[in-house]
Amino acid sequence: MKKFSYLLVIMIFVLLGLTSCISKKDVRYLQPSESLTINEEGLVPYNVPEYRVTKGDILSLNVVTTPKGDAAQFYSSLNASTSAGGNANGAINNGGMQQGGGNPNGGNATFYFNGLKVDSNGDVNIFGIGFVKAEGRTLEDMTKEIQEKVNENFLQGKSEVRLNLDGIRYYILGDIESVGVTGEKTAYVTQLNIMQALAMNGGLNRTVDRKNITIHRKYPEGIKVAKLDLTKEDAMNSPYYWLQNGDIIYINTNGKSINGFGKEPLQTLTTGVSLLTTALSIYLLIKNL
Repeated sequence: MKKFSYLLVIMIFVLLGLTSCISKKDVRYLQPSESLTINEEGLVPYNVPEYRVTKGDILSLNVVTTPKGDAAQFYSSLNASTSAGGNANGAINNGGMQQGGGNPNGGNATFYFNGLKVDSNGDVNIFGIGFVKAEGRTLEDMTKEIQEKVNENFLQGKSEVRLNLDGIRYYILGDIESVGVTGEKTAYVTQLNIMQALAMNGGLNRTVDRKNITIHRKYPEGIKVAKLDLTKEDAMNSPYYWLQNGDIIYINTNGKSINGFGKEPLQTLTTGVSLLTTALSIYLLIKNL
């Protein structure tokens, strides 16, 4: 009877270790999924949502003219010295120098102080042009309108409007063990998916629950919360697979790591043996009392 009891205790600990150990399916990215949508050519269609400006965004407007262009004096006296400095291509920066990412306190200070801020009415005020509606519009749509207004003061084809965000700025938030990944990030690309973003930041460790990635995305109407399972390849069909400016990515800790098991197979075995030894020691101590 005693031998059976010992055997039962051992089996319980072994079963607990096995069930709490993180498996390969928990850590492998984009595993085959029957629900993956592909086109007739066997390709995964791009599902990249077009970014729409929201209140609080900061934009960078550059008007590029010929060397003899008078863009600086017309559009912003703030930048008149830029033109006077002998800018070879006549590029006039009416808001925000496009240079290097964030800082430990978040954001780009130069971009913040010189950029075009979308105000509480959803507009941007461009000196020499006036207020332009921004909220809910795409950058391409805004660029066309501003270009039309610029063309009123320059010959057709003698100027070019370039309107941009300060890259794709996103945020990753996780537990303390993922501190090397978390923080504010900026990618100077036109498109960025979540796998690229994670790769740029060294990937996820085994403690992260890849099946439960949460994304908060801002829209002109408010914030929407979405879930992604990065262990299944059908995540590529989701519009949240492609990141947008201002996205917040929450990487949650796997429950199997929280309970003290599953971080590493050897650690699981060591923990199980330690618990078993402790239990037997307590049993023998009580038995001899």
